[in-house]
Amino acid sequence: MSASIGFLEADWPAPPGIRAGTTLRRGGVSRPPFDSLNLGAHTTDDSDRVETNRRRVCDALELPADPAWLTQVHGITVADADRPIAGPADASVARHPNTVCAVLTADCLPVVFCDRAGTCWGAAHAGWRGLAAGVLEATIAQMPAPPDALMAWLGPSIGAHNFEVGEDVKSAFSAAHAADASWFVDGRSVGKYLVDIYALARARLARAGVTAVYGGGLCTIDDATRFYSYRRAPQTGRMATLTWSLR
Repeated sequence: MSASIGFLEADWPAPPGIRAGTTLRRGGVSRPPFDSLNLGAHTTDDSDRVETNRRRVCDALELPADPAWLTQVHGITVADADRPIAGPADASVARHPNTVCAVLTADCLPVVFCDRAGTCWGAAHAGWRGLAAGVLEATIAQMPAPPDALMAWLGPSIGAHNFEVGEDVKSAFSAAHAADASWFVDGRSVGKYLVDIYALARARLARAGVTAVYGGGLCTIDDATRFYSYRRAPQTGRMATLTWSLR
């Protein structure tokens, strides 16, 4: 793999041939405030620079094909990345080696999946809205393997000490699963809470039958050198979390 771009390899015991990780800010051509490897085409960055950045990622990672980019809307639709994608989706799954699943984030939680046999893989964009609505469960349901045969990796997201939300967010989670209220603690302001999105994701994955979960513990707000963060700077770029097979 080329070292010309920044790339955080997924730290999970994936089977041989499965690759996954998240791009970092280094190695692109975008100018401030998108410097430098912005992959978000929906930002106000120059579209030619974004396209150049995407090509650099493909070349540096030696991807078997262009990533199956999604139009993300904080929903729970899961696309079949092995086919042309029509319409918005916030997750995709694949089983053909020439298919690269991808989601874009800048504080939201990216989650990648694969089965222990390495026959299928997928990626989900789990901001709090999608996570509460069930995007992880929807992705698991579309994987052609049972949940207990799957593993997941949680990519870079906003950390619990920085993720302050209102009562509406707490209610969205606790209404479905009362136990999830335990991940919310009093915030810095009255009526606000700090929440651990990694813990929420692990809890929902476990209830769906996926207990082999890795990653987590990073904070996109704290590390401006490596990560984009919408909360830190609303005019910013996007990182891509990718997964594919070399078979």
